[in-house]
Amino acid sequence: MRLGSVLSEALRNIGSGVSRAFAMFLAVLLSGTLLGGYEAMTVIDLESQAVQRINAYADVNAIVGGTVDGTACDRLSDAGDGMTGTLAGAMRAGKQVVPLATPGKDISSYDVTPGKDISSYDVTPGMIRLIAGNAKADVSGVWVPRDVAKDFGLAVGSALQTREGTTRVAGVFDWPNDGRDTRFAYAFIVPVSASASTFDECWVKQWPVDGQTENLLYATLVAGSGSSNAGVTQVNKGFDAHYDARASYVNRSTRWMPWVGLAIGVLVGVFGVRRRRLEYAGALHSGQSKGAQLLGIGVETGVWAGLATFASCALLLAYAVRMSRSDWAAVLAAAVRTPLAVFAGVMVASLFAGLLIRESQLFRFFKKR
Repeated sequence: MRLGSVLSEALRNIGSGVSRAFAMFLAVLLSGTLLGGYEAMTVIDLESQAVQRINAYADVNAIVGGTVDGTACDRLSDAGDGMTGTLAGAMRAGKQVVPLATPGKDISSYDVTPGKDISSYDVTPGMIRLIAGNAKADVSGVWVPRDVAKDFGLAVGSALQTREGTTRVAGVFDWPNDGRDTRFAYAFIVPVSASASTFDECWVKQWPVDGQTENLLYATLVAGSGSSNAGVTQVNKGFDAHYDARASYVNRSTRWMPWVGLAIGVLVGVFGVRRRRLEYAGALHSGQSKGAQLLGIGVETGVWAGLATFASCALLLAYAVRMSRSDWAAVLAAAVRTPLAVFAGVMVASLFAGLLIRESQLFRFFKKR
């Protein structure tokens, strides 16, 4: 048979309903989309857990109980590249701050009793970058948490009047009550030079965590300054300290979905050919070559299975883009493996099942029809 004849016959089989193309299309579409969607949901859930940990500072560690070299602590940031690497900074308790007035109020109308003193902390520029989540954070003035900014009517650029004088608000940051260290929840964060004396603690925020954080933190201690009592602790103790994002992904329950999809594809492919084995055996008896027959099977299967796989991948793409909180491409890469495996299983099984059909089986198939 000529190539054009094989192609036209395959298309006529699809158009006339002989190949049951629509039913087979639905089988591939549903299996690929449902199984791939389950994989996408699982990966997105793992991604959400990681984002939640990052936002809650669950993987920020601090060294306490020793004397910290601020310059050495800030230099730990050189181990990474911004938010995808390492951010580090040192801190120590500062003086109590008494605000004198809020915007729109006279000093005389504001209560400045001792009970209104607010804690402050001296921090290195690296700590400002850590709490701001930005490697280019402004360190030219004080930083205040959202609650302090709301209570005192402060915003970026506001002038803050205190008993010690007037200072500029360089930034406002969020510090929710999610289990993290509460000292920064209602305090003034004052940036100072990293070389200005020593500090009490060094914090390191690292993602992904490489297991070397503890060694990095101990390297910031000043030798001979009571560092033997120092220890490493989590800034947010409300989360599991032994979380391993990579292990969670590698060991997820849906990692077997492509194999399940492959098995389903094989079943669909075999079923699609076996239900027409009498037709195929009769075509061989009528003089059709095995090569032409396999080409026809491949074309028919490729059309309905290929369109179903394309539609499945498109649906998974839309879901990944809509639902992913971080990297939709990574979610899609994991999810589309399943519909692609279904397609591969259908194609290989269809051709293999067609290869097993012989002209000599015609009368046996006819009896069993």
